[in-house]
Amino acid sequence: MKKIHHPLSLSFFLFLFLFSCDNDTTSPAAEETKPQPTQAEWAIAIHGGAGHISRESIDSLTAERYASSLERAISHGISLLESGAESVQVVEEVIRIMENDSLFNAGKGAVFTSEGRNELDASIMRGSDKNAGAVTGLTQIKNPISAARMDMDSSEHVFFSGEGATKFALQYDLDTVPPSYFRTEKSWSRYMKVKDRSLVEKEKMGTVGCVVLDKNGDLAAGTSTGGMTWKKHGRIGDSPMIGAGTYADNETCAVSCTGHGEYFIRTGVAHEISAQMKYGDKTLEAAAQDVIHQQLTEMGGTGGIISVDVQGNISLVFNTTGMFRASASSEKPIEVGIFGYEEQ
Repeated sequence: MKKIHHPLSLSFFLFLFLFSCDNDTTSPAAEETKPQPTQAEWAIAIHGGAGHISRESIDSLTAERYASSLERAISHGISLLESGAESVQVVEEVIRIMENDSLFNAGKGAVFTSEGRNELDASIMRGSDKNAGAVTGLTQIKNPISAARMDMDSSEHVFFSGEGATKFALQYDLDTVPPSYFRTEKSWSRYMKVKDRSLVEKEKMGTVGCVVLDKNGDLAAGTSTGGMTWKKHGRIGDSPMIGAGTYADNETCAVSCTGHGEYFIRTGVAHEISAQMKYGDKTLEAAAQDVIHQQLTEMGGTGGIISVDVQGNISLVFNTTGMFRASASSEKPIEVGIFGYEEQ
């Protein structure tokens, strides 16, 4: 089977996201009867958030930084997959890389709540047995995705919150940091602008996610976020919610979401895509297009998803002006994207 060669040069990645047209944008819905390609040996997709991302809102240097970061994260995932790593391990390690990158709203660089705190959420799900783990409201665990993974593997529970989530994570010697670790000038400045009412629109982009099909045919998905700037005390978005922000089922697909969480929760976006495939016999692309461009959009929700099915097909769909994203499989080279279809 033909293998891709990597890492590719940064200039090639910049060419891809600046000039290529992807099938993951706001293009018309795919044909439900679209034929399935040959089974991929492995596949991976990542996102770094969806939102108002255009050539006017992001300069070329910043775009280059995002492209380089996405390339670095997905290349690590590819190396793991080619070596035979399990899907859950790949999801965790790739998301940890993005949590440690202050460009994104997850881990270091997380946005601030209305009380001026960083509160982090994450979830992970394994498609083979549909086991899952989720945490919300963490303030001192360096990598929330690892706390979610530990929950999935070492607890009879699925979801831990706040102080309980921290106590659980500390039992397993996960890396801890002072709350000040998560602060960046970028996120603090945005918080102050919202506080002073000089910025009306609250930041929603920056959540990170990863979906994987491994060589064993197993799917996994994970999502990590700092939430929404100025979120109220106790607010929980879709990212740590299984079925809303994250879902994986070996019979169908793996999905990670990013966007305005309240709408993703009400729509049950991640599970809805899987359900349309399982019970409606839709392709991954057709299901994703329907959920994002019909159900979510009609409710007034904004955001996007990354997904991969059991054949290794990848679908990256969003109804915003852009989404930080990258994908690859044993059959396709790495593709990196930032802007929407009309700007490619």
